[in-house]
Amino acid sequence: MVPSSRDDGPSVVVVSAHAADFVWRAGGAIARCAEDGAPVTVLCLTYGERGESAALWRSPDATLESVKTIRAEESAAAAQTLGADIMFFDAGDYPLRATDDLVDGIVAQLRRLQPTVLLTHAERDPYNLDHALTHEIVLRCRMIAQAAGLPDRNTPPLGASQVMAFEPHQPEQCGFVPNRFLDISPVIERKRAAMKCMDAAQGHLIDYYEDLAVRRGVQAVRNGAPRTVTHAEAFQMVFPTVGSTLW
Repeated sequence: MVPSSRDDGPSVVVVSAHAADFVWRAGGAIARCAEDGAPVTVLCLTYGERGESAALWRSPDATLESVKTIRAEESAAAAQTLGADIMFFDAGDYPLRATDDLVDGIVAQLRRLQPTVLLTHAERDPYNLDHALTHEIVLRCRMIAQAAGLPDRNTPPLGASQVMAFEPHQPEQCGFVPNRFLDISPVIERKRAAMKCMDAAQGHLIDYYEDLAVRRGVQAVRNGAPRTVTHAEAFQMVFPTVGSTLW
């Protein structure tokens, strides 16, 4: 099975459980890929309306629909800032459920978009099982999208897209062991701007992820990156990479 890609070059699909996950954990990667000319599409499974919008629920006038609207506006603005397209599935959070409609919808997009790389949550997250389930959903949908015998014969089977888990909020508790650091120094201002788009609902996370990018930048330099690297994001690849040399 050959690596998957579009005819016009590599592309990226990011599968985000909630409205802001892709911004905190992969905003730099999204901006970097977009600036390099790779199309990036975010598949946002839920708005995080129940479990990740506590600040919005403090308003006495808050309703489920009003919270969804605010989160959708924040998320769309962040995606635009990063240079990505975004699709919302409105699957409902806390709990997220892997319904047939959700799986079929993701499979259809994977077949349509033919991503070279899939970015999503880590396999384990005892603090947020929506995240862990999203990882499982992505692997399941990748498998299904690769099947030649699906009823949809208008789109080709997906190739061997690499799946890369972005860093969870508490990596030590999630068994997250990064094996790829991405230099996001050239796009850190775009990530900052995207994070500020999420300020109304989750502004308390901005400083945390700013600091994390600095720490990962230090680790990237320690692992061979140029000393000009100031900010980085960490990823854990799910599948082996293939090459003709060891370097």
